[in-house]
Amino acid sequence: MITSTTPTTHSQPISLDDWLENPPNSTEWVNGELIEKNGMTLKHSEIQGNLYFYWRSYKDSSGQGGKVYTDVPCRTNKQGRCPDVAYLPPELVSQYGDAKVLPRSFPLSAEIVSPTDLAEDVILKAQEYLQSGGKEVWLVFPESRWIIIATHNQRLVFTSGEVVSTQTVLLGFTIAVDELLA
Repeated sequence: MITSTTPTTHSQPISLDDWLENPPNSTEWVNGELIEKNGMTLKHSEIQGNLYFYWRSYKDSSGQGGKVYTDVPCRTNKQGRCPDVAYLPPELVSQYGDAKVLPRSFPLSAEIVSPTDLAEDVILKAQEYLQSGGKEVWLVFPESRWIIIATHNQRLVFTSGEVVSTQTVLLGFTIAVDELLA
């Protein structure tokens, strides 16, 4: 979820290092400001839970292992972020599994777009993830029933009535758009 709200005001500015050491809940560190993630709706929360459940079930049943997270902090090249849902493969779990904040983008992450999000901000965030070690980003648009998948080489759009699938990470995962967004 991206927010286009005014940054939270604090009596003392917080540095990226401070945020990385102890990220306050429901915040991201963007362009030197602590931004509160808000705008979550019941629908947003439901889709976040659905995606977490389906990715986790698939990584277990396929034997690929790793871990699936929600609202988990990571550091991109520029910011401190918290993707709505993220997957970390086993080799990175063994390397970073005990870290407070993942020191790079998750290989697979998803942002569920809320009604207050700006499209430009969402796209820039996906690009930021990809430039910081991410391999695949899902942008989920509940109202339009679109899922955009961005990788380094392609951008794909899936809509109601279609089946969406992972492209580079957690290979083999597929789900009907309507089932995920139900």
